[in-house]
Amino acid sequence: MHVHLVVHESFEAPGAYENWVRDRGHTCSYSRVYAYQPLPQSVDGIDLLVVLGGPQSPDTTTDECRHFDAAGERALISKCVAAGKAVVGICLGSQLIGEALGAKHDKSPEKEIGMFPIILTAEGKENDKFADFGDTLGVGHWHNDMPGLTKDATIIAYSEGCPRQIVEYSNLVYGFQCHMEFTRDVVELLIAASERELATLTDHRFVQQPDALRANEYDLMNQKLFGFLDKLAAAYSAR
Repeated sequence: MHVHLVVHESFEAPGAYENWVRDRGHTCSYSRVYAYQPLPQSVDGIDLLVVLGGPQSPDTTTDECRHFDAAGERALISKCVAAGKAVVGICLGSQLIGEALGAKHDKSPEKEIGMFPIILTAEGKENDKFADFGDTLGVGHWHNDMPGLTKDATIIAYSEGCPRQIVEYSNLVYGFQCHMEFTRDVVELLIAASERELATLTDHRFVQQPDALRANEYDLMNQKLFGFLDKLAAAYSAR
């Protein structure tokens, strides 16, 4: 399987997605758009497109952020979906998937930064790709917004602070508002990029400060992510 990663910022690193690619013997390519690397012109060589998070929103213009082309990313996602590729979006990436499919992103009821549980819906519990998640699972968060819902979308999981944590758009297309790719190294990058902001958010009930972020255990959610990706890869191979 060949995986293409769209990376918006150096501090929003792929983390466990890169680990999964390496561990499973897959190949990987990148559009590090913060370094002005281009998006793919063709999707022929892509099996799985992963669109990562970032501080931008789908409404961010190129005037506001020169390296972020929301329209170009929506077009890439649409090409992959039309070609029957597997697509996973994380945070901003999940919102871009929704928008590429015609669903406007929304503000989340709560800002969430840190490690908090998601709760699987009845539909999520019945979905084999999430069979190992249990009823609840502690996962990483770092967001203000959430993905939009198409008429065919299914909410797989929610949290106390956000009603759309994992969304299934189709059997091969998923949006993760949560960050199951976080590792200790990725979290350190995020802390370094956001420490001043974090200091202003002490009154938010779902925002952890740096010491708590560093104390979280991320290995279990990484392994659950690997299981999901294995099943997604199998579904892609069987299409």
